[in-house]
Amino acid sequence: MRASQRARGEDVDLVDALLSADERRRSSGSRFDELRNEQKVLGKQVAQAKGEEKSALLERTKELAAAVKAADAEQNEARDEADRLLRSLANLIDPAAPVGGEEDFVTLEEIGTPRDFAAEGFEPRDHVELGQILGAIDTERGAKVAGARSYYLTGPGALLELALVNMAMAQATAAGFTPMITPALVRPAAMDGTGFLGQAAENVYFLEDDERYLVGTSEVPLAAYHMDEIIDAEKLPLRYAGYSSCFRREAGTYGKDTRGIIRVHQFEKVEMFVFTTPEDAEAEHRRLLQWEKDFLNALELPYRVIDVASGDLGASAARKFDIEAWIPTQGKYREVTSTSNTTEYQSRRLSIRMREDGKARPLATLNGTLVAVPRVIVALLENHQQADGSVVVPEALRPFLGGRSVIEPVAK
Repeated sequence: MRASQRARGEDVDLVDALLSADERRRSSGSRFDELRNEQKVLGKQVAQAKGEEKSALLERTKELAAAVKAADAEQNEARDEADRLLRSLANLIDPAAPVGGEEDFVTLEEIGTPRDFAAEGFEPRDHVELGQILGAIDTERGAKVAGARSYYLTGPGALLELALVNMAMAQATAAGFTPMITPALVRPAAMDGTGFLGQAAENVYFLEDDERYLVGTSEVPLAAYHMDEIIDAEKLPLRYAGYSSCFRREAGTYGKDTRGIIRVHQFEKVEMFVFTTPEDAEAEHRRLLQWEKDFLNALELPYRVIDVASGDLGASAARKFDIEAWIPTQGKYREVTSTSNTTEYQSRRLSIRMREDGKARPLATLNGTLVAVPRVIVALLENHQQADGSVVVPEALRPFLGGRSVIEPVAK
């Protein structure tokens, strides 16, 4: 655990503080048990004693009662402190994950070839300009109504979002996922249990009067769906595909991606979530990655797959793979999906267990984004644009867009 904290760039001393707190918890618990046993023995002696002996024993019972109360308080305090420290630790990192910061990822593969627009004889437009030409994206009125990093999807833009969501749900359902429409508001236990109130807390919206959080991903309500439950091992894996609005404060991103809809406060997403055995978690992680690749392959987008470095994993992930689509006007790859193996981290915090051979033990949870709509729209518009500002619709998406093969500029 010390090595894991060090690889993440997190506080290594936290491990020793936890060990110390756990020792206090165990020693105070033993002290409480000893006093309680003495109290029980004394109770029997009082019942049989007489005269001065009984008076002395009764006096001792008063002293013992006070000592038991103090020991109980000490035990509870030590347990709470140990629990607080334990919950502040990030998940144990997978030894296979590359060590380092955000830029120390490892590229696992590159799929597809970015278009050479110069060879085609025109300069590509960015998604904001294309969105205006097509009557698909309105960021000016979005900012007027809701502030920075807000937008409207209009006309073909709105239909494109619905098409992408329906295509994602169709693929997930065909793969055996149960489709889910999840709450966007959750209780603190759900948000904390999934690990989003640690490093990610600054990007979470909290409604103080209602004591509810707005979710940044349906991973949160999907993980908490089986909170405080024991699931029979024979039913695993349980696979859910959750559709939800997602809300993110984007704190700490001042000046980043201020143009367009790459980094916004609200967006729609289809998230895959899996409950499985710890033994099958690694293989399931690869399956989730493949389903994400299948979706982007169907959209005919060039992309790369990266193995995220330890310092950029987030508290809950033991290992994470990101898929980054090529964005022509930026001349670089940008994240559009990710999939994380969170091992037993979330199940322990949410008290979700599996029953196998009559015994209960923690299970593993994993998540993977099938489509985060705005960024995929950005990639689609920029990669499939034509010289006249029209955009070719990938063949796999056409059935979900009323058979339309091309999105034409509104001027036409």
